[in-house]
Amino acid sequence: MQFTHEHREIQKTLKRFIDEEINPHVDEWEAAEIFPAHEVFKKMGNLGLLGLCKPEEYGGAGLDYSYSLAMAEALGHIHCGGVPMAIGVQTDTCTPALARYGSEELKRQFLAPAIAGDMVGCIGVSEPAAGSDVSGIKSVARKDGDDYVITGQKMWITNSLQADWMCMLVNTGEGQSGAGGNTHKNKSLVMVPMRDGPGGKLTKGIEVAQKIRKIGMHSSDTGLIYFDEVRVPQRYRIGAEGQGFIYQMQQFQEERLWCAASTLESLTNCIQWTIDYAQERKLFGSTLADQQWVQFKLAELKTEVEALRALTYRACDLYVNGQDVLELASMAKLKAGRLNREVPDTCLQFWGGMGFR
Repeated sequence: MQFTHEHREIQKTLKRFIDEEINPHVDEWEAAEIFPAHEVFKKMGNLGLLGLCKPEEYGGAGLDYSYSLAMAEALGHIHCGGVPMAIGVQTDTCTPALARYGSEELKRQFLAPAIAGDMVGCIGVSEPAAGSDVSGIKSVARKDGDDYVITGQKMWITNSLQADWMCMLVNTGEGQSGAGGNTHKNKSLVMVPMRDGPGGKLTKGIEVAQKIRKIGMHSSDTGLIYFDEVRVPQRYRIGAEGQGFIYQMQQFQEERLWCAASTLESLTNCIQWTIDYAQERKLFGSTLADQQWVQFKLAELKTEVEALRALTYRACDLYVNGQDVLELASMAKLKAGRLNREVPDTCLQFWGGMGFR
C-alpha cells in the first residue's frame, strides 16, 4: 500500500489540527482524566475528519479504508494515548456496523451526527466477566411489544462518560451453544441512546456506576455502565436479529487495523527522541549513542516497528480489495500491543532517571 498525495494532505490537515487544538491541552486533560470530547469532535467534524470512509449521503467522504488508516497513523502525533483512542472509537469502532448494516433511520439519527461531531458514540461489548470472550456476554434485551428492554452492564467502555449513544451487543434470544457452552448466534447489535440529547441527561435506567481510573490513557474517559430495564425500540437494532456477533467480529477487523496503525508514529517518535538524547548524553568519555550495544538495540527496535508497518499496510491493502483480513489484523494488533510495551520500556532504560519524571 502506498500513500498518495491525498492521503498525505489529510495527514497534514490532521497534524495541524493536533498542533493547534489538542497537544497544547494534553497535560491538562491527562491530569483531569477526561477531555472535552464534544468540543474536539465538533471541530474535527467541521474539517471532515470523522467520516473519511463513511457514505457521502450521511456527511462522510466516501473514501476507502486506506484513508482511515492514514488518519490513524497521523493520530500518533498526539502527545498522549487517550485522546487518539477516543477518536478511533468514534471513527472505527462504534460506527462501521452502523454504516454498513444500519437502517436509513438509524444512519440519519446516529451516524450522521457522529460524522458531524454533534454526537459522541461508544461501543458496548466488554463486561466484567466477558471481554476477550465476546460470546460470554450476559446483558439481555427481552422483547416487550415493539421494544427491547435491556438489563445488564458494560465495563471498560471508552467515551462512555460523555457518550450520547452506545452501539451495544446484547443477547436477544436463546440461540445455540458455542465454544465453552457460550452462545454466539443469539446476539444483536442495538443502538442505545445514552442521553436525552447531545450532552444531556442520562436515559432512564442507565447509570454510570464508576469512572474507571487506569494506569495510563488518563484523558480517555472509561466507565462501568449499568442498564436497568432500559427501553429501546426494536427498530434500533442494527441489521438482522441474531447477527450481532458476526457484525461485531467484522467491526473488530477495522478496530484492530486502526490500533496497529495508530501506534506507528508514536513508536517511531519514541525511538527518535531516544536517539537524539543518546547523542547528547555524555558518559565514560563519549556519548551514550557511541556505545555499540545501544546502537544495536535502537536499530533492532526500528526494525520491529517497520515490520509492524509492513504487516499493517499489507492487511489494509487486502482489506481495501475486499478480502477478509481477520487473521492479519489480529496479528497486527498483537504485534502493536507488544511493541507498545517493549519500545518505551527499552528506551526508558537509556534515559534513566531523566525518563522517569
